[in-house]
Amino acid sequence: MNDGEIMEKIEKERQYRLILQSIEHKLLQIEDITAQKMYMVVVDQLSDIPYFNWTGIYLLNKEKNELVLDYYVGKPTEHTHIPVGRGVCGSAVVDKTDKIVEDVTTEDNYLACSLETRSEIVVLIQKKTEIIGQIDVDSDDVAAFDETDQKYLRQVSDLIVEKLQNL
Repeated sequence: MNDGEIMEKIEKERQYRLILQSIEHKLLQIEDITAQKMYMVVVDQLSDIPYFNWTGIYLLNKEKNELVLDYYVGKPTEHTHIPVGRGVCGSAVVDKTDKIVEDVTTEDNYLACSLETRSEIVVLIQKKTEIIGQIDVDSDDVAAFDETDQKYLRQVSDLIVEKLQNL
């Protein structure tokens, strides 16, 4: 890593730490917290990251075997219901793993929400092995996401699971 990359990583981590603190602070301020209100706070805060052009939370409907868009910030999307196995989001559920796609144009199974989208990250929201949903983020930049994004989005996901247990 060169000096520029190191500084970029440090800045990215600083920004995520501030957002995590802000999410926790805002959630504590809500008197009658619901899952929906929590998802709104999380997505609204994450969407402040400059390269996050579309940010949303999908919840897994096990009965219908599909992901259902709960709340998002970004351009409107027709992908409000995604069958498990379809696209990056659906394949993350099947594979039971987070996904980082550097260039969505190289994906055969990609579901385009926006023609401008170039990269995507999906981080599962799961309680132990049970998948509850996922945080999905699109960027208009190629290779916008890396292991730092995954690490901190995983922390956000863990915070969501922790708060859900207390509802």
